[in-house]
Amino acid sequence: MNHVSNPLLLLGTGGPTVAAAAYREPCLADIAAARPVVLVDEHAPEWARPHLTDHIAVDLRDAEATAAAVKAYAERQPLSGVMTYMEGHVITTAVLARQLGLPGATPESMEACRDKARTRHLLDVHGVPSARSVLADDADAAVAWAEANGFPVMLKPRSQAASAGVVRADSAAEVRVAFDRATQETYSGIGQVGPQGVLVEEFLDGPEISVEVAVLGPGDSRIIAVTRKRVGPPPTAQEYGHCVDARDPLLTDPELTGLLTAAVDAVGVTRGTLCIEVMLTARGPRIVEINGRIGGDLLHILIREAMGLSLSGIAADIAAGVGPQLTPTRERAAAIRFLYPDRTGVLDRLTAPAHLSEPDWVERLVVTAAPGTPVAAPPAASYDDRLAHWIVRGDDPEQCTARLDEVEAGMDLAITPADGH
Repeated sequence: MNHVSNPLLLLGTGGPTVAAAAYREPCLADIAAARPVVLVDEHAPEWARPHLTDHIAVDLRDAEATAAAVKAYAERQPLSGVMTYMEGHVITTAVLARQLGLPGATPESMEACRDKARTRHLLDVHGVPSARSVLADDADAAVAWAEANGFPVMLKPRSQAASAGVVRADSAAEVRVAFDRATQETYSGIGQVGPQGVLVEEFLDGPEISVEVAVLGPGDSRIIAVTRKRVGPPPTAQEYGHCVDARDPLLTDPELTGLLTAAVDAVGVTRGTLCIEVMLTARGPRIVEINGRIGGDLLHILIREAMGLSLSGIAADIAAGVGPQLTPTRERAAAIRFLYPDRTGVLDRLTAPAHLSEPDWVERLVVTAAPGTPVAAPPAASYDDRLAHWIVRGDDPEQCTARLDEVEAGMDLAITPADGH
């Protein structure tokens, strides 16, 4: 067992931008509250530095250089574990944990999570309900599969994050457009980190949730929290908001628990903290994706506000081989909403009047886009078109929704339309 005072390696922070700081700094602060943090990344953003005890400056895209730099550091300073909250670094994190003899998931299991085609194959082999799917070599192959299996279908990049490039198609023509978007769309400018390609999948109809899962050992998976998603208008699957309720009945639902355990076992994860996306269809819950890290979009704040749990702290404990605190200490709800453009053009004005932040039920209200920024409205909007976000507390999800609406109604937004919009 590693001594808890030894520092934890963290791979990647998320970049120097205002949006990166708004979404990533609270997570890093929580991790740093659990134990000392040593960042492994080429640069340490200004917003991250107060939370770091040290910095190993190395380009994470260079696997050999990263392994050598970390090995040299570990020879001087004992480490408690290694973790990341960045999708693109989960495999490298697992490789380093294995090389250093630290707790963690295997590289093979993280590869299975990052490669959505591999995930689907393993779920199918183990009989875990998900979606019928094919890896299409080109748009013609995508159209052929859709016509043979029936519309609508979903197209998605083989290895991407934040629902980037995930698009519904209802016809052959739409499949071709969606295929092109899935090939090109990025998340915060980051291309596909992993195998290239586009999946065409059976459309799963129903509400979508994400579930934070603590994997404490082989066959030992525990539900931490359930997040109800608010998805934007079709054809994309962009998240427009989330809600966590400490009294959500799905937290103890035996069918969901069994599905998650089977999915974790199928991809071979035996230790770690996962964010698993699930569709609640009329035929029962179906696995959408398995992400080898904690959920983003400030879900850790919703979980803290609703349940009194530190998701980042849980992840840090598991990475360090320490038994995490998984028992909720609160019973309420919390929710977040993201403001997207109502038209395509250039952001002219966006202000959040001071009175919107005054109620004690507003946890935060953050504007992340500056005037002069080109913006795209749905359905062309991506994660990078988010303009602001706010988090509210409430007794239940209904009260949270009313409070989210109240804040949104008070936002002052003006966009100069682009030609044709």
